[in-house]
Amino acid sequence: MEPIWAVGLMTGTVLDGNIDVALLKTDGETIETFGAYTLAPYPPEIRSLLEETLAQARVWNFEGPDPAIFREAEQALTKAQSYAVRQLVESTGLTMADIGIVGFHGQSVLHRAPNKDRLGDTRQLGDGELMASILGTKVAYDFRSADVRAGGQGAPLAAAYHSALLRGVDTSGDTAVLNLGGVANITWWDGEDLVIAFDTGPANAPLNDFIKARGLGEMDRNGALGASGKVDEERLAKLLQHPYLAAPYPKSLDRFDFTAAMADGLDDATGAATLSAFTASAVGKALDLLPHRPKRLIVSGGGRHNPTIMSMIESRAGVKAVSADTLGWRGDAVEAECFAFLAVRVLRGLPISFPTTTGAPKPMLGGRLAG
Repeated sequence: MEPIWAVGLMTGTVLDGNIDVALLKTDGETIETFGAYTLAPYPPEIRSLLEETLAQARVWNFEGPDPAIFREAEQALTKAQSYAVRQLVESTGLTMADIGIVGFHGQSVLHRAPNKDRLGDTRQLGDGELMASILGTKVAYDFRSADVRAGGQGAPLAAAYHSALLRGVDTSGDTAVLNLGGVANITWWDGEDLVIAFDTGPANAPLNDFIKARGLGEMDRNGALGASGKVDEERLAKLLQHPYLAAPYPKSLDRFDFTAAMADGLDDATGAATLSAFTASAVGKALDLLPHRPKRLIVSGGGRHNPTIMSMIESRAGVKAVSADTLGWRGDAVEAECFAFLAVRVLRGLPISFPTTTGAPKPMLGGRLAG
C-alpha cells in the first residue's frame, strides 16, 4: 500500500484541556512524512464536563448501566475533536478528501487491568460513527476493546509506532522510548523481532493533581517546586515497595492507580519532589525488568518538559534521558501520531497489539472502522 495521509487524535487522562491533533503520511509500517500538528484547546465547559465524567466513572467502576454523563461527554468531545481535525487539515491547504483515515482514540475514563480471576475492562468515550458523518471520511476508533476481550491489557498501544520510530535511530536495543503522560509507558525493541511495552508507573497525573489540590496552579511548571524541595527518602522507599513495580510485564495502569495521596502530610515542596522522584524511580525499576537494560531513553509526552523529573530519571533510574525533540521527533505529538499510524494499520487489517506488549494471546487486530 502507498502511504496515505492520516490524522491522529489524543486527549490524555492528565486532562490538560487540550486535544492533540497530528497529520502523518504512512502505510502503517513506515513513516514517510510528519505533517502538521497542533494543540487544540477544549472549551472550558467541555474540560469541566470531562473532569466530572472521570469522577463519575470511578464511582461506576464497570458496575451497572453507564452514567448518563458518558453519553453527554461522548457527544461533546466527538464534535469538538471533529472540528479540531477539520481546522488542522484545512490550515495546511488540504481538504478532508485528501485524508485516508482519522485515528480517534477518544477519552479514556476508566481502565482495569486483567488478573488471574477475570478479564480486564477499559472504556474510552468517542463516537466514531458520528465523527465519520461529520467529517465525511473513514474513522478508526475503539482501539483497545478487542485486545481486552481476548485477555490482553488493552495498553499500552504505542509500541508499533515507537518501534517504527526507533528503526531510524538505534537498532541495538540500547535505546528505548518513554512516554510521560498521565501514566508512563515504555517501549523497548531489540532491533529484530522482539518489542516489549508496558506501563512503568505514574508520570504527571499524581503530581498535577497534587499541585491543583494545593491551589498552586495546573502543574509543577518547569519542575520548579519539585526542584526546591527535598525528597522524603523514607516515604519514597515505602512507596517503591508497591507490588506493581516488581510485577512482570505485560502490565498496565489506570490513571488513578497511583494518586496524589502518596504525598499526604508532606509540605508543598517536599511533596512535589517526592512524587517526581517516585515517577523517576519507577522507571528505573521498569528498566531492570527488560531483557537488556537500555542506556538511553527518548522521552516524549508532557513530562519531558519537567527538568526535575528528567534529571531524576538520570540520577535515580541510571539511564540517559533525552527529549524526543532532540532527535527531530515532535515530543508533544507522538501519541497523536501513534493513533494516525494505528488507524492505517486498522484500515489495512494489520495487528495493533502483541503478546509482548499487552499480553494478548496472539498479534491482535483491533479498532473499529466507521465511514
